[in-house]
Amino acid sequence: MHTDVFYWLVSMSLMGGLAGLCVLLLRRWRRLPRRFAFLLWLIPALRFWSPVGVVGPFNLATLLSMLFPRMVVVPISGPAPNAPTEDAGYFAAANCAGYAESYFPIVYRSNPIREVFSVAGTIWMLGAAVLLLTFGLIYVITRRETMDAVHLRDRIYVSDKVTAPAAYGIFRPRIVIPKSWRERDLTFLVLHEQTHIRRLDNLWRVLALATAAIHWFNPLVWFFLRVFLQDLELACDERVLVQCGVDNKKAYAAALLDSAPRRNVFVSAFGGAKLRLRLENILSYDKMSVFSMVCFVVLLLVVAYVLLTNPAAIRRL
Repeated sequence: MHTDVFYWLVSMSLMGGLAGLCVLLLRRWRRLPRRFAFLLWLIPALRFWSPVGVVGPFNLATLLSMLFPRMVVVPISGPAPNAPTEDAGYFAAANCAGYAESYFPIVYRSNPIREVFSVAGTIWMLGAAVLLLTFGLIYVITRRETMDAVHLRDRIYVSDKVTAPAAYGIFRPRIVIPKSWRERDLTFLVLHEQTHIRRLDNLWRVLALATAAIHWFNPLVWFFLRVFLQDLELACDERVLVQCGVDNKKAYAAALLDSAPRRNVFVSAFGGAKLRLRLENILSYDKMSVFSMVCFVVLLLVVAYVLLTNPAAIRRL
């Protein structure tokens, strides 16, 4: 069973990797609103987790077949007949690895190929188990750091074990600030962490880490993880500026500059991500017009359609 699962993962990882590269290209558009841009990462995430895509004439699989001529697209229903093409219905699976005659169930082209994927699948399972266990331990240790925090007000706690304000937890999140910061003006810092909580950013972090652990063999997924976590902070910064107003962006930037970065992938810290990039994004922020909002929504829909669809016909070698 693990052999077939790993084969599916290889094809899904190829599709997710290409979708992620497309998202990276879109991120280079400077006018892209960062508080919505992180949504683009949901597209490669779906590719990393789903072996099938909706059928469409303009699709990612066609682009991938141009880059990788050995790619085969098969219908979701099972083995393909001898005919060169067949209607795949509403859903189709991209057999990007190209070493199987069918995808559901998988029929390998030869026994040696099956053996190779069997060994590779075993290695993958061990690596994924180690990473998931490691991430789980880090999460537990991170939570225990704040168990003795003293309640200040609302969901804000004070602890001498943290160095910067951060939002901890997923289901019952709390904002923990350093004990030495009790007397500071925490308006922007608390607003930033409350925004992280409302946006469920810690949950997104866990899902992103789980994706990286499952697809650990794909080097692109680790680069995507770093950029995604950075985009979470940029999106949170812009959302804070929407709430407090453009006139306060210098004061907000000053509060960010004054905070010490807390590097932990399981917590949303006020000083996280690249400081210079965040400061530039904050100081250059302007309110988004209705026209720009409509253009972004249209762009998001078009990109999602192209990157999440597969061709309807089988392409045989």
